[in-house]
Amino acid sequence: MDIDSHHAGTYVVARLAGMTHREAEVVAYCAQYVDDATNEGVIRFDTGASYHHICSAHKMLDYRNTEALASARVWVPFHFLPGNGGLPAGHDPKGNYVDKLICRPDSFVAKDMVRAAICGHAAPYALHRLGITAHVYIDTWAHQGFTGTNHEINKASDIIGATGEPDLSMIAKLKGFFVSSAFPVGHGAVLGHPDRPHLIWGYTNGRGDKVLRNNSQDFLSAFDAMCKMFRRYLSQNPDAEVPGLPEPDRTLIQAMFRTLTDPEGQVRHQQWLDAIAQGHFSFGKAKLTYRAKGEGSWKHAALGTVKETDSEDDVFSFRPTFLQSDWKLFHDALQYHRFHVVHELLPRYGVCTA
Repeated sequence: MDIDSHHAGTYVVARLAGMTHREAEVVAYCAQYVDDATNEGVIRFDTGASYHHICSAHKMLDYRNTEALASARVWVPFHFLPGNGGLPAGHDPKGNYVDKLICRPDSFVAKDMVRAAICGHAAPYALHRLGITAHVYIDTWAHQGFTGTNHEINKASDIIGATGEPDLSMIAKLKGFFVSSAFPVGHGAVLGHPDRPHLIWGYTNGRGDKVLRNNSQDFLSAFDAMCKMFRRYLSQNPDAEVPGLPEPDRTLIQAMFRTLTDPEGQVRHQQWLDAIAQGHFSFGKAKLTYRAKGEGSWKHAALGTVKETDSEDDVFSFRPTFLQSDWKLFHDALQYHRFHVVHELLPRYGVCTA
């Protein structure tokens, strides 16, 4: 999904679930920052202190960049959570190992990931981890059928639009990319189609299976499940019986998915922010902004830097507030999430990766 869903949409759902503005703001920022945390390495301070951080996305989401896209340590835990064929732990799907890796909506793996985040509500970075989890969770709907590894299952041909006719604009775009003839990582072979909420489309995957997708329906199901996740977090009970999206907000969200059709996620994001500011949702008016880097960003508040990319020679002025800063808490949660998914969660499903 794009920034309109991961940031503004996540904020809306969090507020509808009962979070305060501040809580929802943190969760939504983290959900989007998963796509924008492109730097990793060691932050060095003038006191001699240091902090190691990791990335959850690559510097350029360029489908021609095979070296970057090959990083399973990024794509598997943060964007294409393996679905184990939709089966619970201890069961193997028919086929071979890749069938365990294919992303599936609301899989048992995804449910276990959500449960772990809810049960971790006492951690100082609990809200930040919840936002990261929200990103990965709703992407299991958007990225279903694809895997975060380099495999032929990700190949796509015969791409069609809502009418069932060939999608000529997509075919034209693919001519400039290697992915139409190579084994891509993730959904590279269909570019941004899975992330745009209004699209109805289809394709034939690398195994010759015909796949039909209705993004607005998938996204609505994802938002409804995310709402339940947030309500359970607030109740501190991963098994609580809770409702999903309330009406009439559910109907409004569905309408926005279908009618905000600009291909640029940033444009749709601003349309969502305008709807929030104008009080279109039942929680009333709210001011929401997002800056990934530069002045006004979490990184700027924590480190005082406006640079897009860190240098190995950079030395930052240490402030005691850094230890409680949202930027550090996000990166604490990011490292915890990756360790949990890669080393604890996926092995229970017989998946060894990264």
